[in-house]
Amino acid sequence: MFLTFFSPTIHDDHMPDEIDFGKGVRGLHYIPPNAKVYLTASIEQSVWRYFSAKARKKGVDLSELLTEVLKRDIEINEALK
Repeated sequence: MFLTFFSPTIHDDHMPDEIDFGKGVRGLHYIPPNAKVYLTASIEQSVWRYFSAKARKKGVDLSELLTEVLKRDIEINEALK
């Protein structure tokens, strides 16, 4: 004996008038200010070893150190504009 669970598809395409996605952008997500964004990045092993050692010596997470370095790089680039 087989039991089959069937959920019928609901065909309700009605959207309330106050909800308008007309200016929506597919794939765009809201990221709150000061939120951490997690991403995967590929870096050369020598760069990873260098910054990993620096982070250990400073007693901080690698991501924290890299964020600090990148922020300084942004400041330098902005100053040179």
